[in-house]
Amino acid sequence: MFYIGCHLSASKGFTAMGKAALQIGANTFQFFTRNPRGGKAKDISEKDVADFLVLAKENDFGVLLAHAPYTLNAAAADKDVRQFALDTMRDDLRRMEYVPHNYYNFHPGSHVGQGAEEGIKKIADALNAVLTKDQTTTVLLETMAGKGTEIGRSFKELQSIIELVGLKDKLGVCLDTCHVYDAGYDIVNRLDGILENFDRIIGLDRLKAIHLNDTKNPFASHKDRHEKLGQGFLGEAALVKVVNHPKLRELPFYLETPNELDGYAAEITLLKKRRKE
Repeated sequence: MFYIGCHLSASKGFTAMGKAALQIGANTFQFFTRNPRGGKAKDISEKDVADFLVLAKENDFGVLLAHAPYTLNAAAADKDVRQFALDTMRDDLRRMEYVPHNYYNFHPGSHVGQGAEEGIKKIADALNAVLTKDQTTTVLLETMAGKGTEIGRSFKELQSIIELVGLKDKLGVCLDTCHVYDAGYDIVNRLDGILENFDRIIGLDRLKAIHLNDTKNPFASHKDRHEKLGQGFLGEAALVKVVNHPKLRELPFYLETPNELDGYAAEITLLKKRRKE
């Protein structure tokens, strides 16, 4: 099954997102748990959740991907910033249990001058504080482009976080095609080798989701600016190889390209046409 979706607004609830996904040919979606710049999350309607779960079952939806706000920085030197990250993640994971067995993705954080080793330790400390044995949600560390002092610019940094976390079975990785290319992983010319490297360092069993994006910037630029599929430095052919790769094709794919719904619909149609069965 080819599970493909995009980023949708959560402002009107799960059922509205599910219906919007179906209208553009998607069978899954990503959403922010709250305002991407932080703040209080919208109250969850149990009726809306119940209606969505019926809709999702009837239409064979794939796993949903919730995205933490961009302001979350579990690696920060400032204790108040770290506390915000802890409080937000703990609340988000509690709320995710309304729609169990889905994914929660977050940007690992920036060490802001403390050094990567200290930042990695703080991120792992945060995960050890918020993960619980009973949760059904898998938390995904996102691969990052490496701008500034971002942690997650290499597979080794992500594995270093995982190694320090007790409940490793609650963790996975979301690979962002724009980010890894900008970070210096040449998935245009060396996709097989990059995946072998990922498997050697982290393990492909931890790769749970793909953010499918083109990039506005050249290889190893460390810039992180997404582009529409086929209009950036990755190009359509490379992205089509990603969705058809035997080690990736069973994963859910989520578009984060700079589009409105009609643009997402066109990209989903394109990918379905280029998908090999």
